[in-house]
Amino acid sequence: MTLTTFALVRHGQTDWNAQRRLQGSTDIPLNDVGRAQARDAVGILSRYEWDVIVSSPLCRATETADLIAAGLELRVTRRVAELTERRFGAAEGLQDGAELDALRVPGGFRGAETEEEAASRGLAALEGLAEEFRGRRVLVISHGSLLRLSLNRVAGRLLDRIDNAVLNLAHHHAVNGWQLEYFNGERVMADARS
Repeated sequence: MTLTTFALVRHGQTDWNAQRRLQGSTDIPLNDVGRAQARDAVGILSRYEWDVIVSSPLCRATETADLIAAGLELRVTRRVAELTERRFGAAEGLQDGAELDALRVPGGFRGAETEEEAASRGLAALEGLAEEFRGRRVLVISHGSLLRLSLNRVAGRLLDRIDNAVLNLAHHHAVNGWQLEYFNGERVMADARS
């Protein structure tokens, strides 16, 4: 049985994260806390050997990936556009409140990528990487909503928000599908659906 192992890591903190603003595809850089989180993530990630590092092309993910890669003495293999965060449209940059509530529709926000669309895009990207790097260990740096929605499908249940720069570990087998081993740094025993 050939397993492809994935570490799925959300980028480090940004100022918009700290202010609880929706970032989506807006390209917001890491703040100093986020850079420290990325460097700290090296400790847990160094317990494994990684063959490939890929990231979203948004700067908060690329900087996180570059810091982790440097700490692991590796290099980022490439940036994958399909790993970009869910697009929130006019809701990007907003905090909870009346202005954001006015944009809410079932499954998201008016003019935004739906949860279903983001989950499909994210899982397709991960499955493409599983096919390309079959039997290898792939470290993916991406975004909270995209990873959470994709992992919801993998786990077959709704998962909580994904913390910044924390290990989520999943395994993919072409026949048996996905298994989620760690979520937000905690071991889980959830068989995933293929």
